[in-house]
Amino acid sequence: MKVAIIHDWLTGMRGGEIVLDSLIKAFPEADLFTLFYSKGKLNDRIEGRKITTAFTNNLPFKEKYYRYYLPVFPTAIESLDLKGYDVVISSSHCVAKGVIPHPDTFHLSYIHSPMRYVWDMYYDYFPSRKGFKFFLLQSIANYLRTWDAASANRVDYFTCNSHFVGRRIQKYYRRDYKIIYPPCLPQDFRVHDVSKDDYYLMVSAFAPYKKIDLAIEAFRENGKPLILVGGGQEEGKLVKNLPKNILWKKGLPRTEVIELYKKARGFIFPGMEDFGITPVESQAYATPVIAYGKGGALESVKEDRTGVFFKEQTVKSLNEAIQRAEKIQFKRGDFQNSINRFTEEKFVSEIRKVVDRHK
Repeated sequence: MKVAIIHDWLTGMRGGEIVLDSLIKAFPEADLFTLFYSKGKLNDRIEGRKITTAFTNNLPFKEKYYRYYLPVFPTAIESLDLKGYDVVISSSHCVAKGVIPHPDTFHLSYIHSPMRYVWDMYYDYFPSRKGFKFFLLQSIANYLRTWDAASANRVDYFTCNSHFVGRRIQKYYRRDYKIIYPPCLPQDFRVHDVSKDDYYLMVSAFAPYKKIDLAIEAFRENGKPLILVGGGQEEGKLVKNLPKNILWKKGLPRTEVIELYKKARGFIFPGMEDFGITPVESQAYATPVIAYGKGGALESVKEDRTGVFFKEQTVKSLNEAIQRAEKIQFKRGDFQNSINRFTEEKFVSEIRKVVDRHK
């Protein structure tokens, strides 16, 4: 069985690439296709594959500005030649699911999210509603929505990481779906009780919908220690004039991030995510999650057992949730039961079952 795996772009190891890594473990002989590839930024298992890129990989300034080429992504993904493959697996949060497979090829798509920036979160990314820029962006977004909905017909079977994403698959693509939780941890991972320090932790890309600004303002008000780990498009404005109780760390090695997880008093998760691997990682180190009560966190966090939810994305609501969490005696066994749902072995097994059942 000849397998091709399609991933939007390969520019770093984030949540989508963790899923991709496990897809390659499930199908170790698979060839890998993508729009952009930055060599040296992925792990050995991914970089050890045969990687074929679309013409977009030869565009100028791609390392820094690849997202600006979004209008040509549909054309680029359709240019990939998938002739001769028995199975195509698309790992998609943008356009990967829009590849054109052979009529006899089984196409399984694992959807991290329909394109957030042209569907339900369009105004989070592009808040302006006037002028020529607004007209231009609306025109591009309209084209991308039309293409995205139409290209869903090229998928034989949809899987996704949460019911939150699944409901959008039904809404925008009018298709059914199967939940396969992402591979966050190894099968035999054990939660250990660790003595906690007094700080709170947030590990995140600095994107608008992550609501890092909300966390900063909440901790500016409550005065508690907060460590922010990450960087990205909004870091310039977010890290200006941070209060003394908030410490920003960028580019930490994985081992240091894990140590921060272990010792943190709580993990702050104020955005509305499709799933969110970091809350699962937090629970793996017996660190309770203080999360906004919408999106994928409702499936990964168990209220009052592995974390607490706040109902409104306001400073007041977040700080009240932190106060509630500080009064709860969380138990190691509850964390263990929660994370057992999100192992790599379960993910690999479920993906293989779907493919075997259809081929």
